[in-house]
Amino acid sequence: MANPHDATAPDTGTIAGRLDRLPITRTHRRATVAVGLGLFFDFYEVFLAGVLSSVLVEEFDLSKGELPPLLASTFIGMFFGALLLGRLADRFGRRGAFLLNLGLYSLFSLLGAFSGSALMLLLTRFFAGIGLGAEPPLADTYLTDLLPARKRGRFIAWAYTLAFCGFPVVGFLARGLTDHPVLGIAGWRWLFVIGALGAGAVFLLRRGLPESPRWLESVGRTEEAEHLVAGLEAEARGVTQETAAPPRGTTRKRAGAPVRELFGPALRRRTWMMVVFHVLQTLGYYGFGTLVPLVLAAKGYPVSQSLLFAALTYIGYPVGSALSLPIVERVERKFLVIGSVLAMAVFGIAFGYAGSMALILVFGFLYTATSNLFSNAYHIYQAEIFPTTLRSTASSGTYSLSRLASGAMPFVLVPLLDSSGATTLFLVVAGALVVVALDVALLGPRTTGRRLESLNDDVKAGQPTR
Repeated sequence: MANPHDATAPDTGTIAGRLDRLPITRTHRRATVAVGLGLFFDFYEVFLAGVLSSVLVEEFDLSKGELPPLLASTFIGMFFGALLLGRLADRFGRRGAFLLNLGLYSLFSLLGAFSGSALMLLLTRFFAGIGLGAEPPLADTYLTDLLPARKRGRFIAWAYTLAFCGFPVVGFLARGLTDHPVLGIAGWRWLFVIGALGAGAVFLLRRGLPESPRWLESVGRTEEAEHLVAGLEAEARGVTQETAAPPRGTTRKRAGAPVRELFGPALRRRTWMMVVFHVLQTLGYYGFGTLVPLVLAAKGYPVSQSLLFAALTYIGYPVGSALSLPIVERVERKFLVIGSVLAMAVFGIAFGYAGSMALILVFGFLYTATSNLFSNAYHIYQAEIFPTTLRSTASSGTYSLSRLASGAMPFVLVPLLDSSGATTLFLVVAGALVVVALDVALLGPRTTGRRLESLNDDVKAGQPTR
């Protein structure tokens, strides 16, 4: 008999316990692919602005002062989108928020392709950002809710490995499409069309996903939750569920706990940890990827060589993510986050000091590969440490700060690069990453292989978390 105090032993009598007891089913795999493809377009979008910056300056005759607001507009939209859609997912369900965010992104990305002015492009990028703002934390929340504890980390890592293919794809597409028109239409516009149509296809794929049984139970729609779990159990046995789906239930419990609980005695330690984490990790993760072309230009390399370098090092993103697959369930995720972020600091400083293209390529690749080991670990981690009723609100709310910081980066890091050079830039970034490591080391709980309910037992009891 399982020890009831064992954080890894499934509680087989509850919805959560039955979910944790399941083997991986076809529905789990389909959800992982659908989530990963949605994330693909999130990362595609994040790096699109960076690779198109020089093209857009020429297209709309932008001044140096006009470019940063255009680059920042998507991230500002992502900040508001993460706050809004993350909260909606706790109040009205994960699936609906998933569909809304992709629908908004697809629509406004397509409109952006027809922009006739910099102002129209700025507005469409802002609203597309609102759509994509909560995509990663919603993905983390949904898969964390659905997947069994012992496989949770590995399958979330698979979703992100698929998603990170967006980095090299956008890098090579930018090189192939921005030099000349296609069918008489400027190549950069096709990049927006590709993003819009791809996200629309993922929207249709996600319509077939079930709602989170954990969320349904948390708001009192227990019959629906029971039906979904029974369906997963039948699928695991290789049979078809014969009982008809119950009618949509009405919420009998509060849908989403009050936001103030995030700053109460039970959760504030974890909340403030993630606030500090997301403000500073952005400097290392997105700062490196978006500033690489500018850093290489500052080192004296031509723009064409800089773009080729960026495209080649972006391959490190899916490779690094794939490297996480065999270890993300074997190494405690708290320590994996700490170790990988410190490795990023070392490789970043080495990149800043590198004086030859060979060393730049080596350290650039090592940095991007390590950064995605870090990214996979923290995306799994940030959703695990909050209870179901606040999981999306907490993950999206703290993650929104990274979007805001990304929007501020062009105004902070570019002047630092211009005034002090690449070495100083990466020393500052490395310092921020060291603080991130200390933050998690001092305030973060251990999570690998633990049941979500066990991780949050202290929260339910109103006791401070450890």
